[in-house]
Amino acid sequence: MSRGKLGHQLLAVYAVKWDIFCSVVDNFGDIGVTWRLAKQLVAEQDVAVRLWVDDVGAFARICPAADPYADCQVQQGVAVCAWHAQWPATEPGDVVVEAFACHLPQAYVAAMAARERKPLWLNLEYLSAEDWVAGCHGLPSMQSNGLQKYFFFPGFSPDTGGLLRESNLIAERQGFQADRDAGSGFLRGLGVEPVAGSRLISLFAYENAALPSWLDALSVMQHATQLLVPEGRILADVQAWLGSDALKVGDCQVRGQLQINVLPFVEQSQYDRLLWSCDFNAVRGEDSFLRAQWAGRPMLWHIYPQEEGAHWDKLNAFLEGYTQGLSAPARDALVALWRDWNGGQSTSKSWSLWQENAEELTVHAEKWCLEQASRTDLATALVQFQQNWL
Repeated sequence: MSRGKLGHQLLAVYAVKWDIFCSVVDNFGDIGVTWRLAKQLVAEQDVAVRLWVDDVGAFARICPAADPYADCQVQQGVAVCAWHAQWPATEPGDVVVEAFACHLPQAYVAAMAARERKPLWLNLEYLSAEDWVAGCHGLPSMQSNGLQKYFFFPGFSPDTGGLLRESNLIAERQGFQADRDAGSGFLRGLGVEPVAGSRLISLFAYENAALPSWLDALSVMQHATQLLVPEGRILADVQAWLGSDALKVGDCQVRGQLQINVLPFVEQSQYDRLLWSCDFNAVRGEDSFLRAQWAGRPMLWHIYPQEEGAHWDKLNAFLEGYTQGLSAPARDALVALWRDWNGGQSTSKSWSLWQENAEELTVHAEKWCLEQASRTDLATALVQFQQNWL
């Protein structure tokens, strides 16, 4: 079937047609977010979605059923189309989502401008808790060709676009965690035998100079820890700390009170269950950062570093909101650990302080999750914006 033809056929049967564009930079966060959004729009909002991605191979890593070489394919009701430099003639959707400041093909924008009824053009921004986000959410930007683009900001307050969350996610997660055998059964399916009495921690992060001090602390703690490390960029740092040969999926290494298991890179629903199975999750970027919050368990965020330290404003803004309601010792412990981790500093002292406040921080993680889940989710907010715009 010719490029885009399958996507056209799928869209033809729907009244409202959405195009989402995603440019994969150097990680899986952008495609992870847009893929989750596309699936939810189809499953819960009864619209047709074409997801245009410029690296189908990266998409196939998080959707193993996908063909990394196909120009257009349907996965879970979404038409996933390869975004080639040589753009084909394509009828634009009724709603066009430009994810994370990627630049639409000029020919596509020209086709948008040529439509008698202009599409709704949305610039979906990165998630941030910074104060200025609410003031910019929903603002229009007139383009020179007569089109109007709107800025759409996800966020943690009611005056933003909300957070990406499927309608049944929290109930499904709570049911999983209430089943004492669900987590252990899931881990065995990944080739990992849970160690009785051990605390389970997942680790998914960028390269980090703070890692050795944290692993040192885990290895000498009174209670045993089982660290689950999916394939990823942090694996080389774990390997260096162990002083071992190249780590591979299925490997298990023990140092003192710490057992390290190397997991395969898993698709999204499995990664959710990994987070649900653990007592503590170290995560990175945007997609896993948010999914860790929906897990209702304590977490440690490795934010994507930006030039001139711009990411620190974003990190501190989130901490300001997330720590509301904590006692002063618990707040100070959490903030110290996150800053040490993101600054590549020794976490020996801050991890010890975190442990002293672990019970309060664990209760707080679930409370924060339920508070955020009480608000309108991102997919619903996008559809409501489109309906109000008509």
